[in-house]
Amino acid sequence: MRNLLALKDYFIEHKWKLAIGIFSLMIVDGLQLIIPRVIKWVIDDLTWGGISRSHMIRYSLYIMTIAFGIGLFRYFWRLFIMGTSRRIEEALRNKLFRHYQFLSIGFFNNHKTGDLMAHATNDIKAVQRAVGMGFVILTDVLVLGTASIGFMLYISPRLTLFALMPAPFLVFFVLRFGGMLHMRFEKVQASFSILTERVRENISGMRVVKAYVQENNERDKFSQVNRDYVKKNMNLVRIWGAFFPLIMVFANLGVGIVLLLGGKQVILKSISMGNLVAFIYYLDILIWPIMGIGWVTNLLERGSSSMGRINRILQIESEIEDSSGDVEIRGKIEFKNLTFSYDRDSPPILKRISLSIQPGEFVAIVGKTGAGKSTLVSLIPHLFDPEDGKLYIDDQEIRSLPLKGLRRFIGYVPQDTFLFSDTIKENIAFGKLDVEDERIYQVAQIAGIHQEIMEFPHGYLSVIGERGVTLSGGQKQRLAIARALLIDPRILILDDAFSSVDTDTEEEILKNLQQAIKWRTTILISHRLSTVKNADRIFVLDEGEIVEKGTHKELIVSDGLYSRIYRRQQIEKEIEEG
Repeated sequence: MRNLLALKDYFIEHKWKLAIGIFSLMIVDGLQLIIPRVIKWVIDDLTWGGISRSHMIRYSLYIMTIAFGIGLFRYFWRLFIMGTSRRIEEALRNKLFRHYQFLSIGFFNNHKTGDLMAHATNDIKAVQRAVGMGFVILTDVLVLGTASIGFMLYISPRLTLFALMPAPFLVFFVLRFGGMLHMRFEKVQASFSILTERVRENISGMRVVKAYVQENNERDKFSQVNRDYVKKNMNLVRIWGAFFPLIMVFANLGVGIVLLLGGKQVILKSISMGNLVAFIYYLDILIWPIMGIGWVTNLLERGSSSMGRINRILQIESEIEDSSGDVEIRGKIEFKNLTFSYDRDSPPILKRISLSIQPGEFVAIVGKTGAGKSTLVSLIPHLFDPEDGKLYIDDQEIRSLPLKGLRRFIGYVPQDTFLFSDTIKENIAFGKLDVEDERIYQVAQIAGIHQEIMEFPHGYLSVIGERGVTLSGGQKQRLAIARALLIDPRILILDDAFSSVDTDTEEEILKNLQQAIKWRTTILISHRLSTVKNADRIFVLDEGEIVEKGTHKELIVSDGLYSRIYRRQQIEKEIEEG
């Protein structure tokens, strides 16, 4: 249960609401405990024949007043206790989501999206139930349980002793089953994460599934995962399902003992008929707290288990240390003997990289697939930490620069274009929300997408669907270019940003970009060497190392890797045209 101690700050924040809710709940419990006393008076008066019409009216008014009070204060405890649990749920989910935003890219590379979604939904729901119903049942167990036993002892200590004989067995089952519930619920939550990830991945890749006619195969895979989830739940249900029946068996054993021994005492006039009925009523009230022990144990075990998983995520620190403050970026970039790998146990992706790019310079990075081009440029916005060597921005070591200050000056168009399920306008304005429409139209024109946007039914207000599913690959890339240009960056990184557009469109965009990139440091990655020939300098990467650098003309005559790739592409172009 120690995992739930992480919520203590939330409890302190809402202490008055919780106090009012618990006080209201205790009033409800207290009123419920009065009812058996009223029933005792009625039965004893009826038994002794001393009841009158006025007495019956008075007793009825007592019951109705108690019922009204129970209803009123039950509303208040639900409002304050359950309402507070919902507020804690909201705050915890916000905290977890903010933490997701804080974590570095490496974390998301190593964790499945389905797991992270399950933490933010299923796990937090389990914590909410532990906080909400857990508080309620725990209070009932303490108040109703203690008071019921007290009233029973007041009526007949001997009868109470016999009635509670099954109690040790109940305690044993509660303790024994609690640990089993915890372990099995952990497995259920882990299986739910796998199930969630399977659904998410399949829906996201539905076009690929249909293109390769794998619907039946994917359905079978999902059925297997779904079956495992049901199996884990059934293992939990077998324990949880036996829990309440066992409690009821032992509870009813107590009722049977009371009827046997209490009936004898009534005959012998040791206790009155009203006291026996009240005793049975209190024993019946006591059954709920006894059952509540099992229920609250289950809720708290589930909540603790889920909170433990959430705590483990919250305790993970970003691999990249951030600092406060702001910075002004001019655009100078310098790599000094830099080596990098995504995993320290894996071979390095980049090896001893040393290069310098001046503010306003237009450079290109080319090389074979897997040479490390995208990895190299992803280090500039500090998405990853270089393990060896240095990276400087404006002569400042990148680790010393505040992330927010650095990244607001970098326009980054990654290889894998991501668009949100929103309007075209909101996607372009994602990095700069307080911008005039005219500026959005301007960058869209530079990116060569404005005219096509205007042909959509709702123009810039057209919703593009999940991940921009309604757009072509080229349209997605051009929207991403417009989005990068809108923030007016000092450094513009175009990572294979023209791979999905035809050569004519590419030439039009490059022509439009010439004016836009005059004073920006621009880094262009492309597999088509015709795209980079106008760059001020070109760096050629091969197996993570810079093997050549120079202008297009210099590299052509050097007869190296660049020259060989260029000649091969020229031959391919001639074959296509001829």
